[in-house]
Amino acid sequence: MFTGLVQDLGKIVSLERDPGGARLMVETGLGDEVREGDSVMVNGVCLTATGLGGSRFSADLSSETLARSALGDLTAGDPVNIELALRPSDGLGGHIVQGHVDGVGMVEAFEPDGSGRDLRVRVPGDLERYIVEKGSIAVDGVSLTVSGLDGASFSVALIPETLDRTNLTQAEPGRRVNLEIDVIAKYVERLVSHIR
Repeated sequence: MFTGLVQDLGKIVSLERDPGGARLMVETGLGDEVREGDSVMVNGVCLTATGLGGSRFSADLSSETLARSALGDLTAGDPVNIELALRPSDGLGGHIVQGHVDGVGMVEAFEPDGSGRDLRVRVPGDLERYIVEKGSIAVDGVSLTVSGLDGASFSVALIPETLDRTNLTQAEPGRRVNLEIDVIAKYVERLVSHIR
């Protein structure tokens, strides 16, 4: 489990594809804290750390992960949002994030808004019903609050702190981003469907 509060802005060292998926190597300032088998969230995707070495770790990406996320778009040198799994002693400052991507959105606009930026993302049709104004959503693993809805798009307001600590400064129109909706909405829908 994660909170959506990015702990480090890492960097892709390599992404090597093979017939069954791919292997990703990431460099991060949190490398000393990562152990073999640990869950590490990379751009909103929960991955299992393997192949540790100094400030780097590797993770295997299944064909399912590549199909359901935007991780396959990454190339060497790209910045990535990194968060280590939540420990019992950690505070829950963001919202409950599992690292299970629900869909891939497309950046429609990234515009100045006071001292920050307004980010507008188009969502896949099957996710629209889960997104509510003032509700939580994770975009590339960053816990954000929905500030507006417009058809199949939602907006979030990015403050300077978020822009300084995450790769969302790279959010140009056309870029694909990993989306995870609030898990509570999925459970409520499932429970309500059984009441009928």
